Amino acid sequence: MRISIIPSNTRRLLIGCTALAGILVGSQTQADTLEDIKQDSSVRIGYANETPFAYTALDGKVTGESPEIVRHIFERMGVETIKPVLTEWGSLIPGLRAGRFDLIAAGMYITPERCKQVIFTDPHYRLLDTLLVAEGNPKNLHSYEDIANNPDVKIAIMSGTVNLGYAREAGIKDAQILQVPDTTSQLQAVRTGRADAAIGTQLTMRGLADKAGDQVEAIDDFKDDPARAGYGALAFRPKDKALRDAVNAELKQWLGSEEHLATVKPSASTGPTCRTRRPSNSAPSNGRRGQCPALPISRFITPLPAAAALDAEVRWPRASCV
Repeated sequence: MRISIIPSNTRRLLIGCTALAGILVGSQTQADTLEDIKQDSSVRIGYANETPFAYTALDGKVTGESPEIVRHIFERMGVETIKPVLTEWGSLIPGLRAGRFDLIAAGMYITPERCKQVIFTDPHYRLLDTLLVAEGNPKNLHSYEDIANNPDVKIAIMSGTVNLGYAREAGIKDAQILQVPDTTSQLQAVRTGRADAAIGTQLTMRGLADKAGDQVEAIDDFKDDPARAGYGALAFRPKDKALRDAVNAELKQWLGSEEHLATVKPSASTGPTCRTRRPSNSAPSNGRRGQCPALPISRFITPLPAAAALDAEVRWPRASCV
């Protein structure tokens, strides 16, 4: 058997060429999704039904804070068509990584754990959580700790959300946790008594309370660690850094503009079939169903300006997500 000896200078040249080829292939892979989107003038977005972040309206249109931001940003990039793909919240990241859609536009919080699987744009909103409970809050629940201290209390948590980890950190046992696929299931769990509370963003829980009438309420005094404030952003596959960076460049110019603030300002009701809840000191409701008041987004959600203005004031894990 003949063994050919490759001179050392030739070996170094081959190794260098192989490394360069790997870099070029990696760069090409990053650019492929972006170029495909531009060539097709269409982009696929993954979302889960959660008002007001991303949801299907009664007329069939997919709308909400994140899809509307995507529409404006990709329009600025020359992309005309948005193709929404509905999935459960817990399937958003697996679906993105499997190639079912090009990005997640669902108001997803930036967390260190998620940053191990996806890459995020700069955040475009800040929001706190609260509890949904039966009318009158009969179990007197105001924090995760209140639930942990009463082993008979159950809480409905949407699978795949950060709230599951927060609940366990507070000492809530798995036997007290009812995991459900979506916010509608959270509402049903509280209405039927399968759970004593549900946890989610202030906007989402208030929207569920408005739909349910006098049966449930979103509490106004939820006690939580301020560091748990959620910062929502668009999410991408790690290999699609070029796409993320292109979107981020547009976001930096657009976030905080009058057009951005007008885009996320509520302009419609939570749904034409929900029953308006009355204040506790008002006259009895006539029970008629009609248009509910628009959610007071300015009270709960803080639309964020460009990232340059955020560095010194927000607490999101930038270093682990770039």
